[in-house]
Amino acid sequence: MSSNAAALSDMLILERASIIRRLVRIVGSEPAAEDVAQSLYLRVQRIDDSIAIVNKRSFLFRLASNLAIDHVRAEGTRARIQAEAEAFLWADFAQPGPEEIVAAEAELQQVLTAARTLPEPTRSIFRMHRFDGLRQSDVAAKLGVSVTTIEKHVRRALDILRAARDRT
Repeated sequence: MSSNAAALSDMLILERASIIRRLVRIVGSEPAAEDVAQSLYLRVQRIDDSIAIVNKRSFLFRLASNLAIDHVRAEGTRARIQAEAEAFLWADFAQPGPEEIVAAEAELQQVLTAARTLPEPTRSIFRMHRFDGLRQSDVAAKLGVSVTTIEKHVRRALDILRAARDRT
């Protein structure tokens, strides 16, 4: 451990109560302040002797404040993302209108027609992989061909079905 790290660790032990009070004011709760204090301790352990720290107490309190501010920002970001996710997950989605239903049914019929007209062995390979749930390696072993061949047939089927879907 560097001499800076040792001195700051000793200072952290002596000033722990004051640091926790400051952290509580910044982060808003004692448990969060304790978490930041733990981060502070770990951060202090990584400080080397490459720079001379003249006022170790000020340095320690500034580092604690910076870590607390980072903690508050991270919690704010986390809360915002959580709120957005919950709003998306629990939002009431509007029921589709008659035109959307008709368009979706027409699109589905085009894709089903294209699926029925897939050339062999592409149709069988696609059915085994996508509908029977077999892995591509299992389909390849069953048919006695390479996995690359199976990949090409699946890709071909998807391209044909995608083109049929996009024609609406």
